[in-house]
Amino acid sequence: MIKRIHQQALCIGIYRSSADKQMCEENLLELERLCDTYGVPVLSKVACPIKKFDAATFLGSGKIQELTLMIQDLGLTIVIFDDEITPHQQLNLEKLFGVAVIDRTELILEVFAQRAQTREAKLQIELAQTRYQLPRLKRLWTHLSRQAGGGGGSGGGGYTKGEGEKQIEIDRRLLRRKLSQLEEEIERVEAHRTIQRSGRLRSGLPTFAIIGYTNAGKSTLLRALTKTDVLVEDKLFATLDTTTRRFILPNQQPVLLIDTVGFIRKIPHQLVAAFKSTLEEAIHTDILLHLIDVSHPQAESQAEATYEVLKELGAEKLPMITLLNKVDHVSDEALLYKLQIKYPKTVQISALTGKGLDHLMEIMMSELSNLRKRVELRIPQSHYVLISELMREGRVISSEYDANDVLLDIEIPTRLEHKVLPFYFTKSNDNFET
Repeated sequence: MIKRIHQQALCIGIYRSSADKQMCEENLLELERLCDTYGVPVLSKVACPIKKFDAATFLGSGKIQELTLMIQDLGLTIVIFDDEITPHQQLNLEKLFGVAVIDRTELILEVFAQRAQTREAKLQIELAQTRYQLPRLKRLWTHLSRQAGGGGGSGGGGYTKGEGEKQIEIDRRLLRRKLSQLEEEIERVEAHRTIQRSGRLRSGLPTFAIIGYTNAGKSTLLRALTKTDVLVEDKLFATLDTTTRRFILPNQQPVLLIDTVGFIRKIPHQLVAAFKSTLEEAIHTDILLHLIDVSHPQAESQAEATYEVLKELGAEKLPMITLLNKVDHVSDEALLYKLQIKYPKTVQISALTGKGLDHLMEIMMSELSNLRKRVELRIPQSHYVLISELMREGRVISSEYDANDVLLDIEIPTRLEHKVLPFYFTKSNDNFET
């Protein structure tokens, strides 16, 4: 864990060419905001040009000497790299700089650990941190030297493991045991989440998952629509736990709105793995509300980063309404036009002032009309996997058994329609329709 008291940070980013420098500087600004969220002040940011990575120290010797002088002159106590560095590089850099060295991944893990509220989020963070720590144990024990075994009267030149090395082996066993325990506990929590999700599906209420880059305004939108108290904070990752609220559209259609954890560039793979069940709320939904903060200088790349995470989760083909948020702070009409061309079904809104929310609800009602379809099916009981899926994701109006078949009158998501085409059936003529 990073000790925040009296810390003063230097943030370092790297870029390959002059064309990449601006993106590097934007990433450093985001890294500074992560530090601010965690409570560590940043005294300086450095964008370093690099032609070749050093396997041992990440940066070249000349740049390291330059940064070491800066660290000493400014009295800095921690160096934070915007890119992930290896445990070996981290260990060597700490020796050279004489201060603690971490990377973006470790900082994000610490931010998540600080802001997690529910039992599930805390377990997922602990799992991610444990996986991150496992290959870095040697760094924690550099203060213990190896002890060579003396020959003595035995005349041997045997090697005896030092205290540090013994402790590393013990800690590795403890961490692996902890990993197994955490994974088992998370499985139990995920099973409970699945039950909750099944309850939502059985309720027949359509669901909208609000997704987007961290700090894009998702919680503000949820609060504006539902008129309920939801944490709204101008910090990265203000929301780590999913929040679900019931909402009535103007046509009296009740729906569920789900606020999800924010996405971010260079999201640590440990977090994607650990938070998969939480992020999958974006998959097990009917329609996505993709929120983009169009007032941000990197609005377009942030939207692309969100879409990349959706692809990783297999949710990029779900129906989506794109919300261009904070339009009242945008003077660049060309950007709005570009985003409208790139993302279909866009709505310009201000979640804070309420601008455009009426139009948004019209689009939501329109999308819902295309969302589900009522069908009558005759399915052989041997297709029990399909039957289970339909009952889980659809709304059963009636069901009965006829010989070895199941007769279903059911409302299903249109995305499942292709699976049931061979089983169309109407009681009036008792024939299959394909």
